[in-house]
Amino acid sequence: MNFILKQMLEPYQCKTPTDYKNAFKEIIQEIALLGLSRQGFFDHASFYGGTSLRIAHGLDRFSEDLDFTLMSANSEFKLEKYLKGIEEEFVTYELKLKAEKKEKSKKTSLESAFLKGNTLEVLLLIESYENNKINFNKNDSLKIKLEIDIDPPIPSGETQMTFGQMPIPFEYRILKLPSLFSGKLHALLCRDYLSGRVKGRDYYDFAWYMKKKITPDFPYLEAKMHQSGHLEKKINLTEEKLKELLVKKFESTNWEQAKDDVIPFIKDPFALKVWSKDYFTSFFDKKNYFFSEFDK
Repeated sequence: MNFILKQMLEPYQCKTPTDYKNAFKEIIQEIALLGLSRQGFFDHASFYGGTSLRIAHGLDRFSEDLDFTLMSANSEFKLEKYLKGIEEEFVTYELKLKAEKKEKSKKTSLESAFLKGNTLEVLLLIESYENNKINFNKNDSLKIKLEIDIDPPIPSGETQMTFGQMPIPFEYRILKLPSLFSGKLHALLCRDYLSGRVKGRDYYDFAWYMKKKITPDFPYLEAKMHQSGHLEKKINLTEEKLKELLVKKFESTNWEQAKDDVIPFIKDPFALKVWSKDYFTSFFDKKNYFFSEFDK
């Protein structure tokens, strides 16, 4: 039994195989962050995306991937050079996980890799006794994607240093909440759903930011949308324009697909019952809407 991993698992109070698998992924994510921190990765890059919101700010849903962005563009940056250090961190905690680079099929601004392991092996490492209620197939796998944007826009978002506490204290860089919100807004508005499936996690996170009354980093969001071609260079992104784009998005969303996407990552699916165009546009009511133009 690995007592540090067991200590990390206890707060999750897992009851189902899905609970365990989500918890294992988050534990692995935190150890990977430690491995990156130990190598000086955060001298160059910042943590962002749904997992950063979950780990650093207590978002009440699980998240699959580890997303990062360089603080300034560097076409020579190689994620691959950090993978061995991540594997070495796993070995410290007796985890038999591999970090493998994802080869690009076409040129993009993203460098990617995968952390891979066996779910049952992780369970048995933490729970040394026989636990009959957890039925993982011996071939069931854990897979976590690492991705970094090596060509961020200018401006590239505001960052801050923060601390992880487990498995040991360490420091890492993360985008500040307004810039994190802008990254999520860009994903919600501009993500290409090539599979035809709506990513409901974007909507779940949007609601979290709105309820927290986080104001987006408009220069960063505008720069990202200009860079990705989702906003003409000659158009400035105002509060009114952003509201218009969001309302249009909510009007065209397949809400059943959005709910199906996020259900595996949350504890109580009843929270999704209200999801609709009306629910999401209700955030723009004057009493709730925080953008300066609509608070006057």
